[in-house]
Amino acid sequence: TERVRYVTRYIYNREEYVRFDSDVGEYRAVTELGRPDAEYWNSQKDILERTRAELDT
Repeated sequence: TERVRYVTRYIYNREEYVRFDSDVGEYRAVTELGRPDAEYWNSQKDILERTRAELDT
């Protein structure tokens, strides 16, 4: 069985501020700038389900 890791990094002004890592299963703020986005995206179950499903396609 092949193991796949899915990571999406969000960058603003050449600085990563939020990331989704399939090993964690949720969005994580990398900087304070990313905290509101990560909290919002993690609270929206449809967004989390869609992002997690991208790993399976």
